[in-house]
Amino acid sequence: MKSLCIIPCGSKKIWDKHPNIGPVKAKSVYIGSFATLCRQYAEKFYPESWCIFPEEIITGPYNVTFNDKKTNPISTNELLKQVKAKNFDQYDEFIVIAGKNYVKVISEVLNPNKMKLPVKDYSGMGYIMSALKSAIDLNSTIKL
Repeated sequence: MKSLCIIPCGSKKIWDKHPNIGPVKAKSVYIGSFATLCRQYAEKFYPESWCIFPEEIITGPYNVTFNDKKTNPISTNELLKQVKAKNFDQYDEFIVIAGKNYVKVISEVLNPNKMKLPVKDYSGMGYIMSALKSAIDLNSTIKL
């Protein structure tokens, strides 16, 4: 079975610490605690198949979120184009490590029947982060 682990972006970015760093690969852009734990989890358990498309370059600072429509987040149609361009149809399942709002958006462009949501039953960011850290420390994925 071919899996792809999908992790969220984050509001804290590398340019917050290093404003003049310039373009950066997506895997190094998001430096907040939650984004860092999600990336560590994905790299440990899905090293060859995870995204925030980790080899893509992000040219500079931005502040866009699915949680605030005023920031003009990417449209569902644009997300669908990315899904096709990245050949997501090759995957049998998607392991989504994210909060409810992110999952809702992802559900609009991926087959929900192929989505596995290991952190969906955790009520709060602190609990999710604790589960991710424990999984990493114990070298065991979060049970689905």
